[in-house]
Amino acid sequence: MSDEARTPASPDGEEEVPEVRSEQADEGEGRAEVVRGAPVIGEGRASRWIAVSLAAATCAGVAVLVVYAVGGQPQVEGVLLFVLLCGIGFAFVFWGKYLLRPEIVTEPRGAHASTEEQVTAAEVTIEESAEQIGRRRFLIRLMIGAFGALGLAAVFPFRSLGPSPGVTLFITPWRKDALVVDERGSPIKVDALAVDGVVTVFPQGHVDVNDAQALLVRVPAELLRLPAGREEWAPSGYVCYSKLCTHAGCPVGLYLAQYHQLQCPCHYSAFDVLRGAVPVFGPAATPLPQLPLYVDGAGFLRARGDFSAPVGPGFWNRDKGPKGPAS
Repeated sequence: MSDEARTPASPDGEEEVPEVRSEQADEGEGRAEVVRGAPVIGEGRASRWIAVSLAAATCAGVAVLVVYAVGGQPQVEGVLLFVLLCGIGFAFVFWGKYLLRPEIVTEPRGAHASTEEQVTAAEVTIEESAEQIGRRRFLIRLMIGAFGALGLAAVFPFRSLGPSPGVTLFITPWRKDALVVDERGSPIKVDALAVDGVVTVFPQGHVDVNDAQALLVRVPAELLRLPAGREEWAPSGYVCYSKLCTHAGCPVGLYLAQYHQLQCPCHYSAFDVLRGAVPVFGPAATPLPQLPLYVDGAGFLRARGDFSAPVGPGFWNRDKGPKGPAS
């Protein structure tokens, strides 16, 4: 290879890389082709910039955890996350551009002896390569530290999501033998409502729990066509359904006695109370969950268990909820 193809190195590792070119040596010496990338800064300087970026990213990640632990401040956390991500991104760009430079060198040559200058140049290259290997190991450690800080900064704020809801989305305060009471806490007796009467009821002691509210309707018992297995759930014609619409969770508060339908005022879903509150109109796709009832020895209405299904808007695993008295 001619002397022009060699790339002299400065003391701090900077190189003067020539533009892309191809060289052809004399026919007697064989062919030498050199392809170089665009001009770059030295590896030493690039490594220092990468180290500073990764160190800043690591410090910013640790600072995010500290700020979060002492109470949190969204603006400060946002700035620190920006520094963390920018530091890692800047390091990646410099690493790819200056430490992994594209370089293709092709030298098909015949057998020839190396000159003293070539031997000296090879020794210098080997020594510089050893220094670069040690420098890369240090940068890799810094990169691991920066990613570790990023992982911690991403994981710790998950605590702000609160505790896992567990099975609370599937159950309500209704339990076996729970006394049925109105909004004032007064128990409901079997003769409290006339046919086509309706009242909002709760389990005793839980009149302030939204998902426990239900609509108690009295209909002619001979008209009931409840789903199989619910024949004993409506004593004396009393049927009870969750007041939360299965479409969007709005309160179902309107009863049309002429049609025996409960209607939701939000999106006009209608439910047939005689057939287990199946939807007959509107966007609701699932029936209102039914509360199983019985009459105790004193003539008061009590629950046999929780609702037949989770209350409120339908979701993907509704079938995993309680099954009435079996819950």
